[in-house]
Amino acid sequence: MEHFNTAPPDEARRALLACLRSPRWARRVAAHRPYPDLPALLAAADEAAYDLGMADLAEALAEEPLPALPDGIYLAASTALSAAYAAYEARFGHTFVIYLDGAAPEEALNRVLAAIRSRLTNDPEEERVVTAEELRHLARGRLVRALGGAGRHRSAAPPWGATSADAPAVGA
Repeated sequence: MEHFNTAPPDEARRALLACLRSPRWARRVAAHRPYPDLPALLAAADEAAYDLGMADLAEALAEEPLPALPDGIYLAASTALSAAYAAYEARFGHTFVIYLDGAAPEEALNRVLAAIRSRLTNDPEEERVVTAEELRHLARGRLVRALGGAGRHRSAAPPWGATSADAPAVGA
């Protein structure tokens, strides 16, 4: 927390952008430093995420990777997943996002496929709300991991002071 609170503004914004690729969100969270503790930072991150408009969400989604799934999924499952991603993107015009932290690796594929099937029935406004909430969860998880609360999960966000080239390439 101390390094984040005292980092130069550009460094803090870059690190935040690794958690959620919304410049507006990153500027707002960085501008309210220092934070007394992680819960205060997460509350500010949530508040900033709730205030994102359609253009902000589109900007964040344009750079969001697909959810990471375990290696070695069957070819048929991979084909089904590719078709589901394509159907989702054709319907809503952006990448499918889902927060999978806490899901057992063997459950990830089923959770993603079930979520896509369910969310394809949403109208665009309903899906905008669900997508914004999934992005908020992703940002929170990445913030926690970037500040050292990683537990057993890898992060798409680099540690404070690292560059994005140092970060592992994972989706959720």
